[in-house]
Amino acid sequence: MIKIERFVCNMLEENCYVVHDETQECVIIDCGAYYEEDRKAIVNFIANNNLKPVRLLSTHGHLDHNFGNGTIFKAYGLKAEASEKDCVLMENLDKQATEMFGIELNSELPPLGDYLNLEEPVKFGNHQFEVIETPGHTGGSVTFYCREENIAFTGDTLFKGSIGRTDFPGGSMFQIIGSLRKLSQLPDQTGIYPGHGPKTTIGFELSHNPYMDR
Repeated sequence: MIKIERFVCNMLEENCYVVHDETQECVIIDCGAYYEEDRKAIVNFIANNNLKPVRLLSTHGHLDHNFGNGTIFKAYGLKAEASEKDCVLMENLDKQATEMFGIELNSELPPLGDYLNLEEPVKFGNHQFEVIETPGHTGGSVTFYCREENIAFTGDTLFKGSIGRTDFPGGSMFQIIGSLRKLSQLPDQTGIYPGHGPKTTIGFELSHNPYMDR
């Protein structure tokens, strides 16, 4: 059985998730840990639960979801994996710091790791994630879906009652609507773990989210 621990990080209250199962292997999704207390909380949780991180996954290439990549690399030797379609964003995270956030990075970010293979699942422990292309917030946005546990990590594509912005470079309202239609085909009870805000379900979003339909 999968267990999920959420950490609300940085000035934009981004959700980082540590996902693990009975084998103690875990994956870290969207490590946006900017503040020292964010970083300590994640590393301490992993240590206190005797977890073994095996993958660092990014739903997309915006800096608020990748602030903590250096911490994960230093602690566990893992580099972030993202869609190749977000390679420009992932390779220029330092520029995002000054151009989008108006700040200087307080830690060095490692180079990007492997690109996600959209044809192969992300495996860890006794579980796996399907990688679903869900562009619109960025050109390379993806959703990680565990069919067995019926949960999905949607990054900034789908929030409770809303969706991610499409006015950043590479964003597209046309694409994100297509991505939402794709996600709407998941079972109604699918648990949605978004990049910001509280957990929701596909069924709730189909009933309450004005951007969602079948």
